[in-house]
Amino acid sequence: MGGWIAFGVVLVLLGGLAGAGLYVWSTYEEQIRDVMGWQEPADYEPGMATGEALVTISSGDTGGPISQSLFDAGVTKTPDAFYDMLVETGQNPTFYPGVYQLQQMMTSEAALEALQNPENKLENSALLPEGLTVEQSLPLLAEGTGIPLEDFEAAVADPSQYGVSADSLEGWLFPAMYTFDPDTTAADVVQTMVDRAIVSLDAAGVPEEDREEILTIASIIQREAREEDDFYKVSRVIQNRLAPDNEETFGRLEMDSTAQYGIGEDDGTVSSSEEALTDDNPWNTYVHPGLPIGPIANPGDVAIDAAMNPADGPWLYFVTVNLDTGETVFTNTYADHLVAVEQWRDWCSENPDSGC
Repeated sequence: MGGWIAFGVVLVLLGGLAGAGLYVWSTYEEQIRDVMGWQEPADYEPGMATGEALVTISSGDTGGPISQSLFDAGVTKTPDAFYDMLVETGQNPTFYPGVYQLQQMMTSEAALEALQNPENKLENSALLPEGLTVEQSLPLLAEGTGIPLEDFEAAVADPSQYGVSADSLEGWLFPAMYTFDPDTTAADVVQTMVDRAIVSLDAAGVPEEDREEILTIASIIQREAREEDDFYKVSRVIQNRLAPDNEETFGRLEMDSTAQYGIGEDDGTVSSSEEALTDDNPWNTYVHPGLPIGPIANPGDVAIDAAMNPADGPWLYFVTVNLDTGETVFTNTYADHLVAVEQWRDWCSENPDSGC
């Protein structure tokens, strides 16, 4: 009996050590790899490429932005793999705007070869990601279709010709991959995108009279949330903060995305300037209660569905504490929110070049 007890104690101790080791590894894996020299390869191995990926190159894009775009599309393993390959090999290729069809899990060298092959460029095509403004979308449409930018600027001037009862088409240019006939006009392109937005709104059960409001909510969700599951939580935060009986927020959304949009602040970081937070414009939800006067970006299907179907929960605050993984902390009180903000600040101090 004593032997079995001793054996059991040993198992408990080993289990505790294993559990502690697992916790330490899952929490400090990156630091341990750095110290021990166990870094994972930054690039995929040859022969792993599979599936399909679409990558947009805009005018003026260089190795850095293209490297990030390749990673976002699932082509390369890390955000810097492609750029580091160009630097290490001393290459400075010319990149031409357009939408390119590649594969996922390619090596950086294979991705470069594919981007240099004209056969991989889709003609008369445009790929609009979620979360873009009209101003950001029009150059992509012009580059993809070959239609002059000025034609698109004229085409979006009057939303009423597309059946939209709003002052602008912000939020209505649905994010998707589009391919058009060579003789398509700018107005045809815009109508196609608006029609696609209506398909998404109808699929989510949005009443026609509520389309602009739902697009406004969905656009905030699109810009604020990182992971799809969080879209529905952010939607709930918006509803909770707008509740008339909420004495903690007094109907103020206080969303940085709206404040940044209001003054045209788009420097690629999540932090807002003091000017953005205090400027008295109708999109600044730090200054004005309720929703902004219109959408701030183009939401996709998930964001629109989340706007109509918020998750159940008491949350009033959220902060993304890791911009690389998208880990977001949702809290019910301002005190708890401040704790999460400190967690975000600590992460930013350790990752100063990650978009804080």
